[in-house]
Amino acid sequence: SWEATEFRVTSAGQEALAEKAAALGIQRFVMDDGWFGQRKDDHAGLGDWYVNPQKFPEGLKPLIDKVHSLGMDFGLWVEPEMVNPDSDLYRKHPEWVLNFTGRPRTEQRHQLVLNLARKDVRDYVFGFLDNLLSHNQIAFLKWDYNRNWSEPGWPAVASDEQKAVYVDYVRNLYGILRELRAKYPKVEIESCSGGGGRVDLGILGLTDEVWPSDNTDPFDRLRIQDGFTYAYTPGVMMAWVTDSPSWANDRTTSLTYRFLSSMQGSLGVGANLNHWTPDDFATAKKLVEAYKGIRETVQHGSLYRLISPRDGSEQSVTESVSLNKRQGVLFTFLHSSQMGYPFPRVFLRGLDPEREYSVTSIAGTLAKDTPAAASGSYWMSHGVDVELRGDFQAAAFRFDAAR
Repeated sequence: SWEATEFRVTSAGQEALAEKAAALGIQRFVMDDGWFGQRKDDHAGLGDWYVNPQKFPEGLKPLIDKVHSLGMDFGLWVEPEMVNPDSDLYRKHPEWVLNFTGRPRTEQRHQLVLNLARKDVRDYVFGFLDNLLSHNQIAFLKWDYNRNWSEPGWPAVASDEQKAVYVDYVRNLYGILRELRAKYPKVEIESCSGGGGRVDLGILGLTDEVWPSDNTDPFDRLRIQDGFTYAYTPGVMMAWVTDSPSWANDRTTSLTYRFLSSMQGSLGVGANLNHWTPDDFATAKKLVEAYKGIRETVQHGSLYRLISPRDGSEQSVTESVSLNKRQGVLFTFLHSSQMGYPFPRVFLRGLDPEREYSVTSIAGTLAKDTPAAASGSYWMSHGVDVELRGDFQAAAFRFDAAR
């Protein structure tokens, strides 16, 4: 919901947005920041994790019921480790934040970091999350963490013990996640962390997916996703279709280009659906449905980097092949045509050379002389010619083995 409503969430507004999402074939609706405390902007409310009674006078249940009636499950944004000085929690417990006695408490994004190393803070954080999950049918938590530490002191303990704050904080964070996973095993958790700030094997042992970067510009994401997948599987890499022009570069790209960039990972839609045209909805619905037919291959198959987007490359090409080699998915991207040169021929990899694979367009076209079906050996040795010309163009194709 973020790009559509930002902090201006209301039950009626979110229900209307959920209806638009369901029309696309979306399977999970996630309400972002602004639903709790006195949260009207990023200056206040963090730490006060009760449902805002003005925005949701009957609580979250009517909205969740509406989302379920549309065939989607419901997710929610939280930022459990942070607090605004303008909050009931901070006014009651100013000692609960990381701080050094006699030094200013430096704010970033108008917030401070709770000292999760403290048992009382740990119990508070687990308590409100437990209460939230036990009283609402929530299938997903987007766990954000939007600033770095400053003044990492712990005045409540002896000075020679204060450096333990680093380890004890993380131990308590992991402890909370373990308890939540044990008590609510069906709830998925995404480690968001301010744009890829906490992506590591420790947090991935306790969460289901991560947010690689706040930069969702689809061209920039080609390199971001390329680097990310050298360390982690595309199955944990959240990749959102967001608005154009992109906030990061003021770059304008087509909806198809944005979708194909994101379809190389775990696809999400974060654009403002309230501004979409009927043609946008038709394009998105088609591509969402196409993604459902390839996501197992994309998320859990073998990834081949056929042309790297790095070092100023004009092209980017990736291929995913299912582990049983029954499906291959090809994504191709062109930055800009130059001198009339055609897009380079693409030679697939990883297919079974003896099987016959039919080719289907997800978006875009192949050269006219491309056969409708051929052996894996043909696709790998002869290759395919993709018809891509212009600026920021993209095409994708699936190769399915005959039954």
